[in-house]
Order: sequence, then C-alpha cells, then structure tokens
Amino acid sequence: MEFEEFVRARSHALLRYGLVLTGSADDAADLVQEALLKLSSSWRRVRNKDDPEGYVRTVMARQHVSWWRRRRREQLTAEVPSPVHQDEHELDDIWQRLRALPPKQRAVLVLRYYDDLTDAEIASRLGISQATVRSQASRALATLRIRAQALTGRRR
Repeated sequence: MEFEEFVRARSHALLRYGLVLTGSADDAADLVQEALLKLSSSWRRVRNKDDPEGYVRTVMARQHVSWWRRRRREQLTAEVPSPVHQDEHELDDIWQRLRALPPKQRAVLVLRYYDDLTDAEIASRLGISQATVRSQASRALATLRIRAQALTGRRR
C-alpha cells in the first residue's frame, strides 16, 4: 500500500481517534496532520511493518501528551496581562547598580538581558570569546548578588 492510499483509507478513522484524544475537531485535525507528516518521512520503513496505523496512533498519542503538557504549563487568560510597571526609583536603582560594574561586565549584562542577545551575538559585538561572555556575566551577577545581600542585611 502506498502512502496516499493509506491516508485516503484511514484518515477518517484517525480523525475519529484524534477527536477522542483531544475532544476538539480542530485539535484532532491538527493532530492527524502532524502525525501523517511524521509518517510521510518514515513511510518506507513503517509500511513494511505489520501495523502502520498503530504507528500513527502512537505518534498521535505522544503528540497529544506533548501538547497537553505544554498547555498545562501555560496560563491562558481572556485578557492580555498588563506589563509590569516598575517605578522610576526602581529603574534608577537598577541602572545605578549596573553603572557600578566594570564596563565589560555591564555591557555583557545589558546585551544579554536588556537586548536579549545570545552569547555568540554578544561575543561578536564585543569582540571577545563566548567563554569570556559567560565568565563576565557570571562575575557581574555574583557582584550584584553580593551587593544586594549586603543591602538587605543593612536594611533589617
């Protein structure tokens, strides 16, 4: 049996199986489509086995569990959450602490956390190695951590 024949013959049954798994016709259709896409790349190997439909159902079940886990971690809401607003005093305090760091450490932290660059991108921009990026970031965070602990110790 060729792949197209299998899809024509078994797609309705697979869709019903997906509906039972997901409880939603749209999700079931997505699940079948994902599973058949995976099957198409391995059809030569799977068609020679006894149960290609069993293979697809296993793929569907695993994909559904993966989606379920991902959705369980997400917290969907009807409204878009408002951004967290920090008052100017907090932002001034953050920038003041960053300014107290050596220039290379400050640059690495700003590029990593403010500009959201990867270590490779930071290394390229600063003309340093990725290992240096990581060590500078580690040192900077350790310094900020120690200073924050010292401040909280004084405030108590």
